Amino acid sequence: MRTPKLSTILLLAVIAALFFIPFLGRVHLFDWDEINFAECSREMLKLDDYTRIYVNFKPFWEKPPMFFWMQSLSMKIFGVNEFAARFPNAVCGIVTLIVLFVCGTRLYDRKFGILWALAFGGSLFPNMYFKSGIIDPWFNLFTFLALYYFILYHWKRNGFDKEGLDKKPVVYAVWSGIFMGLAILTKGQVALMVFLMVLGVYFIYNRFRIYFNWWHALLFLIVTALVTLTWYGYETAKNGPWFITEFLKYQYRLFTTHDAGQAGFFGYHYIVLLIGCFPASLFAIPAFFKGRYTSKYDKDFKIWMILLFWVVTVLFTIVQSRIIHYSSLAWFPVTFLAAYSFYKWDRKEMDYKKYVGVLTTILGAIIAIVLLAVTLIALNIKRLIPYVHDTFAQANMAADVHWSGLEGSVGILMVVTIIIGLIQLRKHAFIKAATAYFVGTGLVIFMAAAIIVPKVEKYSQAAAIEFFEQRQGEDCYVTCLGYWSYAPFFYTHKEKPTNPNSYEESWLLSGDIDKPTYFVTKVDRVDDYKQYSLKELYRKNGFVFLKREIPVK
Repeated sequence: MRTPKLSTILLLAVIAALFFIPFLGRVHLFDWDEINFAECSREMLKLDDYTRIYVNFKPFWEKPPMFFWMQSLSMKIFGVNEFAARFPNAVCGIVTLIVLFVCGTRLYDRKFGILWALAFGGSLFPNMYFKSGIIDPWFNLFTFLALYYFILYHWKRNGFDKEGLDKKPVVYAVWSGIFMGLAILTKGQVALMVFLMVLGVYFIYNRFRIYFNWWHALLFLIVTALVTLTWYGYETAKNGPWFITEFLKYQYRLFTTHDAGQAGFFGYHYIVLLIGCFPASLFAIPAFFKGRYTSKYDKDFKIWMILLFWVVTVLFTIVQSRIIHYSSLAWFPVTFLAAYSFYKWDRKEMDYKKYVGVLTTILGAIIAIVLLAVTLIALNIKRLIPYVHDTFAQANMAADVHWSGLEGSVGILMVVTIIIGLIQLRKHAFIKAATAYFVGTGLVIFMAAAIIVPKVEKYSQAAAIEFFEQRQGEDCYVTCLGYWSYAPFFYTHKEKPTNPNSYEESWLLSGDIDKPTYFVTKVDRVDDYKQYSLKELYRKNGFVFLKREIPVK
């Protein structure tokens, strides 16, 4: 296997850092997941409890602690803020691109490594998630690495024609187990489920021939268990089985039922991947079909990636809850297959298909039109208010947000990217085409994060969050009425309640409160609370801010 130069890896790390780190703190965290996870990490610091997760100072058993450990460490360094909450994923972005470059270089050569890193870093959602504060980027990376090392184990054990596999099979099995344990600590046993399903489908594809040693498989499971026991075991020994039991029950419910607003339609994940993983998603299509292979491992790794794609998408199509994050593990095979197409086209080992350029141009044009439409609509948004019949949306649209029109440059850049990429495709300059598409899309996301997202956020949640921030340090209660949000906890820097009644909405509204209480609701729901003695402070962007003083005795 070829080993990339350290200087190349460092250069890639710097470039990735320049793409992913700037503007992390430019916009508030978004409900629900970003604020939810950041609050769990804040309370981990506040309570000095790093084994059990809390939100609103109540046990939160939906996720293991790995990502919260990362966030809490980041908050120790940078403070409790948006930058700190998102910084771990920016680091994940840097690490992921380096991993893909190294893996691609070792599998094929330096050119393929660059193409794979470009495809991942230059596609819409894969890039955007590295600017977020959610769990999935690290979970996906650990799960992919577990599978990657198992593939190397399989190759070494079964004598594949791949040079550079200089470790014993057991070493690759151990590394696979370590990364699987980390994946489970990050998001739960779904990682092992996906992993085993991929191995099972490969077993069927391999005509039921055993391609692993049972003792090595047992070792893999033991290593995985030892890594996960650093939390599962310690938490159970320290506090008993209740928390872990609730966590496992939640994981089961997640697969068998769906939450409100998470049902989705049957082909949901395929549409999400097609659009969200643009442009890699379209360039990956030709690689799904049979081609000319230069080696046994060339064919085999491609098969593994295709199987990973289908297992992830079929599994989460069957699962009742359909959320964008769930199919994000498929970004690894999609971007691999996109890089594979460009690589094989460049080497004339696969025929270029013109329909790919046509489809990329069409979808790219639609994305560019949407980006341009955002600016056009924003410049004329107040004229559109009479045509909207939702009172909350009308008030959102009335927010005082300045748009200069220069924001449309993001859409223009998307147009330029599509044009240059298409020109290079027609010239069969495939490496230049890949560079144009992926670098251009990466710059589009970079610019959108800098100049569009902060302005769009002002229409949605900014007014409420600014109110919560003003309550920091004030001895009071703050809650939402008529809708759920994690923002009051994180943005007020809520202290652990000393009065258990404060968790009860009815007590805060009409009970014998011991602190001033602030309420945030929406204009279309405020009338539901007229019967209570609440003083309206002001209204802004669709939110109504109310206060209840301590009753006079």
